[in-house]
Amino acid sequence: MEGDDAAASHPLSKWRSDFSRAFRYYLDRSTPHTTGRWLGTAVVAVIYVLRVYFVHGFYIVSYGLGIYLLNILIGFLSPLVDPELEVSDGPALPTRGSDEFKPFVRRLPEFKFWYSITKAFCVAFVMTFFSMFDVPVFWPILLCYWIVLFFLTMKRQIVHMIKYKYVPFNIGKKRYGAKKSPGSSSNISKD
Repeated sequence: MEGDDAAASHPLSKWRSDFSRAFRYYLDRSTPHTTGRWLGTAVVAVIYVLRVYFVHGFYIVSYGLGIYLLNILIGFLSPLVDPELEVSDGPALPTRGSDEFKPFVRRLPEFKFWYSITKAFCVAFVMTFFSMFDVPVFWPILLCYWIVLFFLTMKRQIVHMIKYKYVPFNIGKKRYGAKKSPGSSSNISKD
């Protein structure tokens, strides 16, 4: 009897292992394609929003999704080593102009941030097919509360960024070692 259960579960575990391996393979291949990944996530988010809009429900699921997204956004914007909490021998943020430059290392890397957002929208979308998650609530209050939470959290995060002088984005930062533009002059003279 036990042999039958083991034989029946073996093909299932093999299929699960093969699926997991293929999923990981394609996930790894998507790593350098940042724009494509985020466009796919935007499509998934639009599908979720349309589903909630047309069903006129699942506002508590959307609120929970919003709180989760806010939580992982804070992880994405925060440094790996928080200068307020830990003193470490590894990379840390410079606090004075004379300090050595140390690169910004996120607590939640971009790929994991993207993957968490995509997975959250997919789980929330699946939850909209089960009526037990459609709790009747007055959604404008949830929306107002989420907006207040968002602004208070972002204010605290921005004050932290200003206090410890770090910017978690690459936009506007100097790039070293980049190719010179075709119009730039060279100091080497040709003889």
